[in-house]
Amino acid sequence: MFIQPWDAGLDEAEWRTWIADGHDFGLLSVNGPPGRAPVAVPTHFTGAPGHLLVHLARPNPVWQAIEHNPKVLFTVFGDYAFIPGPWRAEAGAPPTDGVPTSYYTAVQFTCRAHVVDDPEAKAELLRSQLAHFQPDGDHGPVAVGRPPYGRMLSGIRGLRLEVTDVRAKFKYDDHKPVEHRAAVADHLTARGRGLDLPAAEQQRRRLDRVGPWKP
Repeated sequence: MFIQPWDAGLDEAEWRTWIADGHDFGLLSVNGPPGRAPVAVPTHFTGAPGHLLVHLARPNPVWQAIEHNPKVLFTVFGDYAFIPGPWRAEAGAPPTDGVPTSYYTAVQFTCRAHVVDDPEAKAELLRSQLAHFQPDGDHGPVAVGRPPYGRMLSGIRGLRLEVTDVRAKFKYDDHKPVEHRAAVADHLTARGRGLDLPAAEQQRRRLDRVGPWKP
């Protein structure tokens, strides 16, 4: 992932806060054996200290790829919007001279994958995930040998992704003048489709923190 200086995360807390704010779905990418395309798996995940936790169906082709190369990439992205050219035209220039771009946030985790096959360890992984996704506890017990989940444990494998590096990108034109960024955020709010409103929120948040861009 290419990151311009003005798109970089401002600190570790920024990307951690963004992930914690409901961004818990990403893309697991694994290099397979030579001659084969990489395997990419969209999936929910949860976090543990220094790790990401995932579970996938046993027939998933990702397992063979991980056995070949356990170094994987997990990408989470969101708050994205297409920015049309006229919104980015320089002051005094014809609107059609503006060049369009994309706004988005992306966090990439480089990880070493550890497969979890022990039944009790898988049950513990599922309990941890359900505590995140269903905190009200409105589910049956997750225990080996007990319904409803016990009989399903053999059909899945767990993944504990040991995080070795994190790269965060917040692409919201932070190198442009303050007035320009504020105007684009207003355009996004007025258009209000897709993820325009979250993208505008990210741009205004970064504008408040960065202010005028200083190389």
